Amino acid sequence: MEKLKVLFISQEITPYLPESEISNIGRYLPQGIQEKGNEIRTFMPRYGKVNERRNQLHEVIRLSGMNLIIDDTDHPLIIKVASIQAARMQVYFIDNEDFFQRKHVLTDENGEFFKDNDERAIFFTRGVYETVKKLRWAPDIIHCHGWFTGLIPLYLKKVFFDDPLFLDTKLVYSVYEDGFTGTLNKDFSKKAQTDIIKAKDVSTIKNPTFDNFTKLAIENSDAVIIGSEKLNPEIEKYISSIKQPVLGYKNPDEYVEAYSEFYHKLKNS
Repeated sequence: MEKLKVLFISQEITPYLPESEISNIGRYLPQGIQEKGNEIRTFMPRYGKVNERRNQLHEVIRLSGMNLIIDDTDHPLIIKVASIQAARMQVYFIDNEDFFQRKHVLTDENGEFFKDNDERAIFFTRGVYETVKKLRWAPDIIHCHGWFTGLIPLYLKKVFFDDPLFLDTKLVYSVYEDGFTGTLNKDFSKKAQTDIIKAKDVSTIKNPTFDNFTKLAIENSDAVIIGSEKLNPEIEKYISSIKQPVLGYKNPDEYVEAYSEFYHKLKNS
């Protein structure tokens, strides 16, 4: 099989965060794809809960320093990197003092959703793309894991589609049973708009529930993978109606082989 360049963008990765369905895939899938002779890059947010000293994170000065404007406010982009020695794999972290220094991930100490999770997701999305551009690395496949990555497909289709690095990139979105109750900030769809992204492009998240945010991600993806054995019925029904290729759930013993084959088919379609 031809060698692929695969960009993994994950909401969480172990050992930086506790083990979960997503964090385990975020850790072991890139390693498995790399061991098949492919080239990989892996990104996640640098939540305050990630222990920098224990995990030996360090800032990459040449990639840091850009300011990203979110809702009319400048936010400095800081890029850090760490290595998982056993996997011979580097992980890039998107960091910012305003969004990722708090000692929790997506909810506070009382289990309440952070009110700025929408802005954090926008910042993370833009930070990943700007960093990949600085790396001058053109991925064949982008594979997203976790709802926090749900804007990555939209930005590829609407903002970076004509960038030479992403002209031939195909995007895969994995859907998990990682939902949240309630909604993100009611102004999420307005904040997500840019000179290029119009209101109609984000109309799906006018009511920013988990289901609607997942639908937005799916409708802008080239293919979908069912990452959890069970999904909520509304998302299952929606996936059954889409035209994009869908790969069903695969258990940990088989997903590396199955995903690899899926990537190659998608790349050559």
